Amino acid sequence: MKFEGVKVAELKPGETINGIFILKTADLKISANKKTYLDMILSDHTGEVVAKWWDAGEAEHQSLAQNKLYYVNGRVDLWKEALQLSIGKIKLADEEDQKCINEFVPSAPLGAQDMLDEIYLFTAKIRNSEMRNLVIQMLADKEEKLLYYPAAKSLHHAVRSGLLYHIVRMLRTAEALSNIYEGVNVDLLYAGVILHDLAKIGELSANELGIAEYSKYGQFLGHIVMGIEELDRAARKTGVSEEVLLLLKHMILSHHYEAEYGSPKKPLFLEAELLHHIDLIDARVYDYQNATKNIKPGQFSEPVWSLDRRCIYKLTIEE
Repeated sequence: MKFEGVKVAELKPGETINGIFILKTADLKISANKKTYLDMILSDHTGEVVAKWWDAGEAEHQSLAQNKLYYVNGRVDLWKEALQLSIGKIKLADEEDQKCINEFVPSAPLGAQDMLDEIYLFTAKIRNSEMRNLVIQMLADKEEKLLYYPAAKSLHHAVRSGLLYHIVRMLRTAEALSNIYEGVNVDLLYAGVILHDLAKIGELSANELGIAEYSKYGQFLGHIVMGIEELDRAARKTGVSEEVLLLLKHMILSHHYEAEYGSPKKPLFLEAELLHHIDLIDARVYDYQNATKNIKPGQFSEPVWSLDRRCIYKLTIEE
């Protein structure tokens, strides 16, 4: 790579920096004093930062291309407890550096194909043949995009291959819990874990860098409703019994637990209850670890929106 610069995780208030970042978004806005400016989000593999290009107008806005690398010079400010970059100069990176854009994308720490293979291994453990065939059908419909899709636009697992990472960790947790508690229907639990968020491929529109926006269907319906519709279509192809289909629909429908989060019904059987809590555990673990990955032991993170704006503490105690 020709150009090296400061990383997002290294930004400190008061410094003037030179860096190379992906331009994720750029919106033209008007300030309180009636001047136009660009409200932007820049990112690299260590995180993302809000940036302002003051006094920029429509011409500057039209000159920018999203999901490209840019050389950036700017001042790091602190605004409402969060870092913000005030841009001095910004220039599209040379073609040689653009070829290295994958190095700047936040990605899951495990290989995408390895995670997909592991999901198929868990699918093979589902003994109920009609349930197993249904899962295989739904995975096959999503397989290509699963390799790079994030699990969210900006919350937990919002990284390249983040959806795979979320499912794999949930499956591992489900396996551990089923070895502790007797009477858990492992077939239902594994199937529910694999299927519960698959409709995020469709709720989100993502490119191969894992950068996502909500689709029209995602905004109107959301992945829970879309997931039930997709389950119906796959069930017609594979010939699933009414009881199995109803149980799996309920698991998708109830996994957010509360109506305000999109679930009109709470879980009505054990495996659906476990699915909700496993989902929540993995999301919370991700949020805590993500909040503290770029700070030193003994420090507090910036406020984390998904954790009720709590500032998360990084332990000083070593194992």
